[in-house]
Amino acid sequence: MKLYNLIKKTGFLLALLFVSQSCSSGNDSGDETPAATGPSNLSVTVEVIGKTADKPNGDGSGKVKLTITATNATSYKVVIDNKSQDITAGDLTYEFTTSGTKNYPIIVSAYNGLQFVSTTTSVNVFVARKLLWADEFDVNGAPNTSKWGYNTGTGNGWGNNELEYYTTRPENVIVENGFLKIKAIKEEYMGSHYTSARLLTKGKFSFKYGRAEVRAKLPVGGGTWPAFWMLGDNIDTAPWPACGEVDILESVGNNPNVNHSSLHSPGRSGNTPDTAITTVPNSATEFHVYAAEWSAESIKFYVDDNLFYTYGNTSSSPFNANFFLILNLAMGGNFGGTVDPNFTNATFEVDYVRVYN
Repeated sequence: MKLYNLIKKTGFLLALLFVSQSCSSGNDSGDETPAATGPSNLSVTVEVIGKTADKPNGDGSGKVKLTITATNATSYKVVIDNKSQDITAGDLTYEFTTSGTKNYPIIVSAYNGLQFVSTTTSVNVFVARKLLWADEFDVNGAPNTSKWGYNTGTGNGWGNNELEYYTTRPENVIVENGFLKIKAIKEEYMGSHYTSARLLTKGKFSFKYGRAEVRAKLPVGGGTWPAFWMLGDNIDTAPWPACGEVDILESVGNNPNVNHSSLHSPGRSGNTPDTAITTVPNSATEFHVYAAEWSAESIKFYVDDNLFYTYGNTSSSPFNANFFLILNLAMGGNFGGTVDPNFTNATFEVDYVRVYN
């Protein structure tokens, strides 16, 4: 009887243990999460907005529409125009802004958890040139103060041993009959022997990448040094040459009809090796257009749309941030050279300044 009871109790405990283990095993199985199925069948279609037989690269808006599909995808990453974008739906509209026609690579990845598939494609897009900022100098009087400020004084020779004193006087700077006129005058003024003017858009307008151009007629006389150029917007925290300098137009009266275009940066300042010249016939009697087209890849310099110098831009250069514009007429100095003793006055005439995307 005792043996029977012991067997009965043991059987009961074994049965209980089996049930307990069975329940525990079932719960463990229920807590497991099935592995995610990786994305597959990734497809990307790129539509160039405004594309026609006559306009195979679009209507100039620079807009493209991406349609992306993939089996089992929960999100997507698109690298386009060197920018990364994360999206959950398979549609993306993007607008390119660099003017001209260019081929852009596109990388698309489809994700499901940590699993993903990727593909690459490319698109040719035409972006029409769009005016970002301009001064046509069509209102007589002082230059537009919403667009231009001034550097005044001697600036200790402005780093170049220049001889002029910059003022805001109408004798030195004025808009007349559709032209900005910056006049250098031989006169005794505040301890200097010459006066002139220097205008800049610092704090009013700056831009990153695009085309900057001036249509101008240059002054006559040994010692004159007219310029249209740009400085990095961060010059207050990154003093020259760390801020970078882009000289679009520089000419000197002691060597007329020659335009110098140069770039200054750390280790390549002063007598920079990044420079080139071109002949500009009749630069003091005719208007010419001096321009720079600036991108992350290059800075190209033109006179009357004739390319004469290309600088290869890099990510380590200072030429990948906002820059502001400067117009000035210096006298003498390291670059302007000796002033003609018979010099009395000269005028730097500007028809317009324009900046495009």
